[in-house]
Amino acid sequence: MLTDTPVRLGVQLQPQHVQYADIRDAVRRLEDMGVDILFNWDHFFPLSGDPDGLHFESWSMLGAWAEQTERVEFGALVNCNSYRNPDLQADMARTIDHISAKGGEGRFIFGTGAGWFEKDYDAYGYEFGTPGTRLNDLADGLARITARWEVLNPAPTRRIPIMIGGSGEQKTLRLVARHADYWHSFVPAEQLPHKLSVIEKWAEKEGRDTSNLVLSNELHRRGQDIADGLFDAGVRLFTLGFGGPDYDYDLVRSWLRWRDAKNGTV
Repeated sequence: MLTDTPVRLGVQLQPQHVQYADIRDAVRRLEDMGVDILFNWDHFFPLSGDPDGLHFESWSMLGAWAEQTERVEFGALVNCNSYRNPDLQADMARTIDHISAKGGEGRFIFGTGAGWFEKDYDAYGYEFGTPGTRLNDLADGLARITARWEVLNPAPTRRIPIMIGGSGEQKTLRLVARHADYWHSFVPAEQLPHKLSVIEKWAEKEGRDTSNLVLSNELHRRGQDIADGLFDAGVRLFTLGFGGPDYDYDLVRSWLRWRDAKNGTV
């Protein structure tokens, strides 16, 4: 577990109930404000509010962000493995990595998970299956994705970081131990030591060093006291859900000040 890395703030721009012009403007403003990472989510319908309201697709948007932005890292929090062929996902990620590089290394983070929103599956014709079958598909998909990155021409500009979301101990955390650079969860601070011990157990079986794993957790509807506890437990990437069209930039500024205080840069 990596605890000497600086605290970073990620903002998840919810791709719902707004026009794309609103999202484009928010991306520009958040990058200028100093946010470290921008995320969207990979769904086809809103997750709150009007279930048939405005909504935009994840990967097309990420390609636009790759071109629009100059500094921030970005990705989906998280991609749904079920919706696209794994080899295609690898190629899409590599392409977005290159679009974002602009003379240096790419800035794309490959966040992924097994999927859960049944409405997406039903409306778009995917087999929903069970949590177990979706996790098995994710395991197979990650193996294919990482293998495809090894043979693509041109190769990715860097080893694309992998973020895996979820906290199930028998399958998800084993995939974290096998593949992840970031582990994202909603696990409260007091439960993190146990979850980390499970990851370490799986890492021993996988023969992988997870000492550089970055812990990621959610700030939405949480105060700084809870964030302080998560920091003390080892979390270093904090993500904030951000909905429009009336974006609360003052909230982001408050969390940026908290980040800077933790990093000693105030």
